[in-house]
Amino acid sequence: MTSSNSRHLAEQLRAMHRGDMLVLPNAWDALSARIFQEAGCRAIATTSAGVSWSLGYPDGERVPWHEFVGATRRMARVVSVPLTVDFEGGFSRTDTELAERVREIIGAGASGINLEDSSGASHSLLPADVAAKRIAVARESAEREGVPIVINGRTDAYLRAAFGGPPVSFPEVLQRCRAYVAAGADCVYPIGLADVPAIAQLVKELGAPVNIMGRPGSPTLQELRAAGVARVSAATSFALQVAGVLMDSIVKVKETGSFEHCASPFSYPRMQALFDLANGGG
Repeated sequence: MTSSNSRHLAEQLRAMHRGDMLVLPNAWDALSARIFQEAGCRAIATTSAGVSWSLGYPDGERVPWHEFVGATRRMARVVSVPLTVDFEGGFSRTDTELAERVREIIGAGASGINLEDSSGASHSLLPADVAAKRIAVARESAEREGVPIVINGRTDAYLRAAFGGPPVSFPEVLQRCRAYVAAGADCVYPIGLADVPAIAQLVKELGAPVNIMGRPGSPTLQELRAAGVARVSAATSFALQVAGVLMDSIVKVKETGSFEHCASPFSYPRMQALFDLANGGG
């Protein structure tokens, strides 16, 4: 991907945070990314968990970095819309390493990244100033590359509470979000926040784009649009749905002896055509 094309896609993604709410499906491989584009999605996100599982690893930055970059490159290669990458905590221990990781993921085709403010399986929160500094490092690295990627500053404050941590206060989340925007985040992602009045209050008081997670039980797109949300991402929802469909299908085939349970709206020729187009075919 040329630097001019990378800049163009990043600018496209940034513009999508203004106007009609951006609905992002989260892909985990080239096949899912290509299908989401075929469905008419304006941009595509990735799910770190889905990518990790598809490569044979648990979530949580346990996939080798070179494999993560390779998966990103394959997804970016088969789509022509912006791709924003769930970057987890940046796969890095130092600011210097983080800057290099940002450079590499831009080179793999990322038009945006999620950068979260927690570490470990318990989602222990980093101090707000430390997390904000990491966003600033990512922004500086992107500027050196000349690609204005969209940085989605994710706070795991609500997620931490869901994993048994102390209750989270709205003022704490708002303070973190403000710090991340000031450090260079284009959007903030309070993952786990699903209360519509609280979402609307955050949008109003922050005055910057807010990303909300969409999954079964979440507010509807209509409710989130009315609350002023700029973008909605599906996280692991589609990856888990596909896993469920696969499990259900093979169990039914074994139980009934019939392969009718494998019926799909996709045929072999249709799938071949998708990738012929993705690779410059007719």
